[in-house]
Amino acid sequence: MNRRNYSRELEKLIEKNKGTMPRLLLHACCGICSSSVLEYLTQYFEITLLWYNPNLYPESEYDRRLEAQMQIISAMGLSDKVRVIALPWGKDDYYSRIAGLENEPEGGKRCTECFRLRLEKCAQLAAEGGYDYFCTTLTLSRHKDAVRINALGEEAALRYNVRWLPSDFKKRNGENRSQELAVMHGIYRQLYCGCEFSLRAREEGAVKAKTEETSAISASSNNT
Repeated sequence: MNRRNYSRELEKLIEKNKGTMPRLLLHACCGICSSSVLEYLTQYFEITLLWYNPNLYPESEYDRRLEAQMQIISAMGLSDKVRVIALPWGKDDYYSRIAGLENEPEGGKRCTECFRLRLEKCAQLAAEGGYDYFCTTLTLSRHKDAVRINALGEEAALRYNVRWLPSDFKKRNGENRSQELAVMHGIYRQLYCGCEFSLRAREEGAVKAKTEETSAISASSNNT
């Protein structure tokens, strides 16, 4: 059983680097998740934010979430502290990576490959750019497995010979704080994870819920 405390590991690393501002390439999955993470990490790192999310669907959603990402950076007064690298949509990267896993359930093997794809790109660019560390905001969500994400990050770190910054950003009230910041600054709050498959699952769930609600109303009317 994995008993590592990634949040504590990060705190120890920050303490070790006290008095310096290491360069960090931070992959951001969305504006909301990045908000509290940036609030925290900009105190200790010189940050470049990487926007690479070819899983997002449709392209209009990709654009909308990128806009929200830029909005939160500006609203939080971090424009002079956070440089942004925004890559094109690149949906083919995603679909080629998850080929054969289209029918996997949410949270399964398809999601693992999606995480791996984005972390490998972040590691590659961190190595090419001479960054001290790379990391991701993905561990902020309670719906994301921090153990799996950190394992994939460490795997990518070995492959590209660059240091992985351990994290579990949902700790220290991170997720709640991100929601507070989103409301405070009027940031777009997405209703599904991001990919075509999560959107489809949400739509199917909404239809099912509506059908059940209609049936319940009908049954109630028949019993009166």
